Amino acid sequence: MLGIAQNAVSKVTSAVTSTVHHIEGELSLFTMSDHKILELIYTSHVHEDDSFDVDSLFLVTENIIKRSTQIVDSIVQGTQVHVETIDEKPPKASFSSPLCTLKCIGCELSCKAPGEEIAHKSTLAILNKLSTYSWEAKAVLALAAFALDYGEFWLLAQLQQSDLLAKSVAILKRVPFLLKPADLQKRRQAVVELNTLIKTTLQVIECIFELEKLSAYDPKDVPALAIAMDHIPVDVYWSIITIVACATKVDILTSDEDKPHDLSQYSQKIHYILNKLKIQLLICKKQIEEAETYRKLRKLFQTPAEVMEVFKALIFTKDTVQPIIDGSTNKTVTIDVLRRKYVLLFISSLDISDDDIAILRPVYEGIKREDKYKIVWIPIVEQWTDELRKKFEILRTKMPWYTVQYFSPVAGIRFIKEEWHFKGKPAVVVMNPQGKVENTNALHLIRVYGMKAFPFHKGVEDSFTNDREWITPIVNDIHPSIQTWIKEEKYIFFYGGKDNEWVQQFTKKATSIANDPFIKELKINIELFCVGKSAKGGEDLGILGRFWNGIESLFFTNVNKQTDTVTKEVQKLLSYKNESGWAVLSKGSTVVVSGHGFTILKVLEDFERWKEHVKEKGFEISFKLYHEKVIQTVKHCSRLDIPSVAGKVPETMKCPECPRTMETFVSYKCCHTDGPINAHH
Repeated sequence: MLGIAQNAVSKVTSAVTSTVHHIEGELSLFTMSDHKILELIYTSHVHEDDSFDVDSLFLVTENIIKRSTQIVDSIVQGTQVHVETIDEKPPKASFSSPLCTLKCIGCELSCKAPGEEIAHKSTLAILNKLSTYSWEAKAVLALAAFALDYGEFWLLAQLQQSDLLAKSVAILKRVPFLLKPADLQKRRQAVVELNTLIKTTLQVIECIFELEKLSAYDPKDVPALAIAMDHIPVDVYWSIITIVACATKVDILTSDEDKPHDLSQYSQKIHYILNKLKIQLLICKKQIEEAETYRKLRKLFQTPAEVMEVFKALIFTKDTVQPIIDGSTNKTVTIDVLRRKYVLLFISSLDISDDDIAILRPVYEGIKREDKYKIVWIPIVEQWTDELRKKFEILRTKMPWYTVQYFSPVAGIRFIKEEWHFKGKPAVVVMNPQGKVENTNALHLIRVYGMKAFPFHKGVEDSFTNDREWITPIVNDIHPSIQTWIKEEKYIFFYGGKDNEWVQQFTKKATSIANDPFIKELKINIELFCVGKSAKGGEDLGILGRFWNGIESLFFTNVNKQTDTVTKEVQKLLSYKNESGWAVLSKGSTVVVSGHGFTILKVLEDFERWKEHVKEKGFEISFKLYHEKVIQTVKHCSRLDIPSVAGKVPETMKCPECPRTMETFVSYKCCHTDGPINAHH
């Protein structure tokens, strides 16, 4: 143990010497990097002795500093002080002051010449003497050693008029040097600044203490704490060097010399650290609150009792329950309106489109006749601003259902993200009157099937399994002619792609077959619909977006049925989204085949090879059989892009075209939809 300590002394002595030269030379202490300071001070930290009662020492020190600084305010500034307002907490009865250690540190604090290099050297010497203490204990011991002198000085200043013993001791402590009216007038501003800096340093050490106490929490619950704790040694260094500088200032102020010793740089640094620590504490406390709410909600959802109580716990922190807004009347109502109802929680960020809102309108109209079902919009915002409040108001007026107007992050934000897999895209969580979740995201179901999927619980999805008419709800409202074609049981090619040349080739070839005399003779009616192309030939991104959103929603409603035929077809089509071309052939509402642009076009180009089978087997069977032959000869990679913000993404995915499990890649994409960004951003 002695060997380790001696080794530490040697390292510190060497570090002090080299650093002092560095400070005197090219670089100021106040521009030295935190990393460099950390390197220097860690050499003095041997190990931590947990037996020391640092809590009691801090309470005593805090009492001394608070009362001393109040006396300064009273004597120097003439402020009326009510000392009894200080909430003085007593130390443990068993506490014994580490007086020898305090006196030892006091030697490093007293009678030092001003200058940052001397302050730095004294600070490293103090850290070396306190090598076996924890970082917060080092800071408290240094502050306690300072408080011993500072408290005694101002106690004597207060008592010297009424107590002869105090008057004599005060003379030895040089109290009259400072309190002579002429000297006090001259040095009043310096004393006030010193007093303020001491108060701030105490606050910094209080914050360090608070952070240290939070380390009892699970690191997974408070990720911000690790960052704060990593920086505490540097914060302790700055606290101690500021204490050293303050002690030097006291020596100067109580002498008849008037040496220059500016504390402004220490003050700026310690104020910066205090603000940083306060922010870190706020973040840590918020994370702890979120973690506690998360655990409470998990327990609540395991044994739900009443939907309104679950809703209250999900949205509001303790004692902050507020009314919600009824969008149909624009008036506030209490959350009692949700009691014993089925509640559809429409959860989204403020980045939602009119289309996102429009999806729920038919549902609202469908359920408003019954009082059993309610829709509530829960906007998820991490940090509200005036601009976001304005955006919220605009969106709110577009919704006839209930809205949560709570300009704080919702209490259960972590639960919503982790348990319901909310990542920014809108979701609809369905809860029954007992507060039990019946669907963590019914929006995909609603987007595809609308009120046909009512009441939107998970079991409804099973009723749509192996529905060969899956394309119908996706394309029904795209164009008025489509509904007619479907009713007339016509063959319909829905197609599109990234490559305009492929689209033109497909259009030309499919049109040629549709008008072929052989096809006409068999009374086979074929229609073409290019998804995303307007009547004038330009792009219609609105239709294209709605189409792929529908396919994506269809995929998510069937994602757990990877062996299902419909699921494979949908997955296959979704994998063609970013390809040069794709096509779906349906007969009326029934899907015949979906395929990659290359393979479908090949079937059309080889029409003469399989057309004779049409008389015998029919158009769709002939088309499908030949397409299967083409697939056997043409190999291409299947790629499936699922937005990570869409919700819970499967960990593995079977290939829709072969029995293998698909490889997983991470890709990043920006479509610049918000317009150009300035270069300097």
